[in-house]
Amino acid sequence: MSAYVVVHFNLKDAEQWKAYGQASGPLVAAHGGKLVSRGPAEVLSGAHDRASMVIIEFPDRESAKRWYESPEYQAIIPLRDSGMDSVFILGGAFLP
Repeated sequence: MSAYVVVHFNLKDAEQWKAYGQASGPLVAAHGGKLVSRGPAEVLSGAHDRASMVIIEFPDRESAKRWYESPEYQAIIPLRDSGMDSVFILGGAFLP
């Protein structure tokens, strides 16, 4: 069953964020993931301080974790962190 990585973020440096996106896209695809949504975040209830979000779909939780924990992805985290202030959340794939 599909699993989703939801990224809530505030942009810090547009050039670094763009470079991170170019580097991370092929890594997501290599682990069976695909970008399903990207854009502004709108809070419907509660408090949230991130202006944008991305949703990435993976075939299952294990694929998402393999992507995030891969040495290749871990190597670009400094680029990510210089480009955006972010929170990554893994969800999905618990229903019978």
